[in-house]
Amino acid sequence: MKTVEPKVFLIGETRIVEEGLRAFLEHTGAPGWSTDAPSDSELICETMGRLCYRSFEPGLNPNVTRIREGNALYLANILQVGHGSVLEHAQLNFIFADVSRVVTHELVRHRAGVAISQESLRFVRLDALSAYVPLHIRESEEGLALFVRTFEELERLQRELADLYGIDDEKKFDVKKKLTSAFRRMAPIGVATTIGWSCNFRTLRHVVEMRTDPHAEEEIRFLFGKVYHLVRERYPNLFSDYEETEVDGLPWIRTAHAKV
Repeated sequence: MKTVEPKVFLIGETRIVEEGLRAFLEHTGAPGWSTDAPSDSELICETMGRLCYRSFEPGLNPNVTRIREGNALYLANILQVGHGSVLEHAQLNFIFADVSRVVTHELVRHRAGVAISQESLRFVRLDALSAYVPLHIRESEEGLALFVRTFEELERLQRELADLYGIDDEKKFDVKKKLTSAFRRMAPIGVATTIGWSCNFRTLRHVVEMRTDPHAEEEIRFLFGKVYHLVRERYPNLFSDYEETEVDGLPWIRTAHAKV
């Protein structure tokens, strides 16, 4: 058995099509508009927000005589007034590795604004088991020994089943798939796996708030603490309203503008 911790990989993000944005600004009468957004995602959110009121510059909309200049100030107001729909336009693509099926079972409860692709244990055979060891298990020498012993026995059973049914010598992949699917039923829910998880920024804010709360499950708190630290640095204006404290050694991420 190998002990692991959740890992976060940001593999994709929304990108501006520069010629399209310039053509739109020309069309709407603001060809000279620019902003200081630190990322394309923040630029997209600002653009989508400003088009709602045609607030790229004063006078473009006769009702607008002054505007908020700069991406940080503009998005801060978006968060304050709860105009969260504009945050749905930009997307992020994550891969979470070495997360347990405990985490993935909880993660799939967040369906709105997400896309999910999970490693299939019907196809991927478990010849070795990895797991995150929770704090309460680690704190007890006897508990840790029992935890490790259980995983090692289940790991041994996976190999024993593979030998018993001669899966390595099987030529038909369809048969291998059926056997692998049968073997996985003896794997624990704590086994580490990999999941691809894509979301928009509105959804991400909600999930970070929900899953770093002290009442959330330990491993998923650990995971979304890492997610928050990554996105807070990369997209500072979309997460500028958060405060971080520590509870039980894990981050608790909160904002006055919850459920934007």
